Amino acid sequence: MKVSDLHTQAARQKEPPKVDLPREGLRILSRIDRKHRMLRLKRETAAARRRRAMQLLLAWTKRLATLAIMFVAGLMALVTWDYYVTAPWTRDGRVRVQVASVAPEVSGRVTELHVADNQFVHKGEVLYVIDPFDFEVALRSNKASLQQKAADLQVKQVQSERRQHLSALATSAEEQQVFAGTAIQARAALEAAQQQVDQADVNLRRTRVRSPVNGYVTNLLMRVGDFAHQGTTNVSIIDSDSYWIDGYFEETKMARVCVGDRVEAKLMGYAQPIMGHVATVTRGIGVSNAASGAQGLPNVDAVYTWVRLAQRVPVRIAIDQVPPGVPLVSGMTATVTILAAAGDTRPDRLDVVIAAVKARLADVFDGPPASPNCIPAVTTDHGPTESLPVEVEEPRLTPAQINPGLAPGMSISPRSR
Repeated sequence: MKVSDLHTQAARQKEPPKVDLPREGLRILSRIDRKHRMLRLKRETAAARRRRAMQLLLAWTKRLATLAIMFVAGLMALVTWDYYVTAPWTRDGRVRVQVASVAPEVSGRVTELHVADNQFVHKGEVLYVIDPFDFEVALRSNKASLQQKAADLQVKQVQSERRQHLSALATSAEEQQVFAGTAIQARAALEAAQQQVDQADVNLRRTRVRSPVNGYVTNLLMRVGDFAHQGTTNVSIIDSDSYWIDGYFEETKMARVCVGDRVEAKLMGYAQPIMGHVATVTRGIGVSNAASGAQGLPNVDAVYTWVRLAQRVPVRIAIDQVPPGVPLVSGMTATVTILAAAGDTRPDRLDVVIAAVKARLADVFDGPPASPNCIPAVTTDHGPTESLPVEVEEPRLTPAQINPGLAPGMSISPRSR
């Protein structure tokens, strides 16, 4: 070996080992990249898990929301069905009233008309006047006849009394009976004449036709000069004190209608309700199958078994309070609702609402329960007695009062002529 080679080898042994810098950097970078990829993978995995959890939660939320909506919809459908089928209310309500049909009790020509159409009149107020001339003549004529009959009775009664005091030498029993019978006949004739005078007086007073009620004259077509016929209606008066409401409830709702229940009635066109209470319930309605057909056989209507129409039962509603500005007109339609009991004054309370929903659901599945003593079988209450003033017989005059001084007493001597 050469000396130069030995020196070169010694120098190489003294120098430090050389490092491959590019490879080491790549190795470090690759480790860092692997860490970054692992972190990104973990993040992506966590994000995917969160997305799957959110998707699963969203799916279950949709299912639960769908179930909740279906439950609420079913509950609302059942409550709505119960409200329209069994709840005690109806749109078929009508305002009703009594109408007094006024007819004259005597015939004659109308000479005075004191009212106009739709005018309010009081009970006893004069509506119109019939020509009284004929009736005045009849009254005077009957009074003259009464005076004649009274004088005849006075004379015949005195004659009979005188015959009763005579002895058997001056008269006979037969003559006494004849004069007594003549006096009795004269008294009967006087009674008949008195009745005719009373009748003529009443007929004269009846020429002034008066209103029998407080109310409104309606559909007045009479004019001065018309001939009023006895017993023929020519004036109609709406009795303002007799308004009521008829609610025609379906028979499926009658289980919740009780006499005395509070009622709210809303007229079409008015927001303020009329308050009242159930007065009575009609106990019978017409049945078409009860009519006889040809040859007296039952006339039975055809029915469809899959369709049953509920019959309507009239319920009479007594009016307790009418809001100011709401007019009552017979024939107007109303929505009639039976209200809850007087104790349930807070319908917004949760327990009241829950109880109402439970009651409606029970009605849907089990039917509305019948309340005992809701509609009494026997009605003991009687309506107010109404009456009209009648003609009262006036005290009658005696024959001596009719013809004073005509028949002297038995002990009075004849007057000088």
